[in-house]
Amino acid sequence: MEYTDEDVQRPSVHECNSKLGAIGDALYVIGGKWRLRIIVALKEGGTRFNELQRMIPGISPRVLSNELKELEINGFLTRKVFTDIPVIVEYRLTEYSQTLDPVMGALVEWGEMHRAKIRQDDRQIPEPIAQEATL
Repeated sequence: MEYTDEDVQRPSVHECNSKLGAIGDALYVIGGKWRLRIIVALKEGGTRFNELQRMIPGISPRVLSNELKELEINGFLTRKVFTDIPVIVEYRLTEYSQTLDPVMGALVEWGEMHRAKIRQDDRQIPEPIAQEATL
């Protein structure tokens, strides 16, 4: 028996919109250039603001501060202030942040596969042949 597209039951418009909404929610929370990098840095042991900034090359203090606030609002990390002198602020991942582990694993796997595909495609592109001048 051959497989055809007709054998697959297509989702309804409502199901499709629901799934697109869920994907949009996920991308809103973890999307962007920095959030997953911050989570990885926290997993690697960074806890203080300056440590995190050193661990994530290219991130500005303002952007790091905003991203940490967003991650806290969404339940991925906690912020603890120690009022000693000097004041120390530590960031820790929550248990909820572990729910991203399978997502991050899938992203790593897909990213490695995609990078290999792009490299393979680049090798298969023939060099342009110079046209001879015609008189």
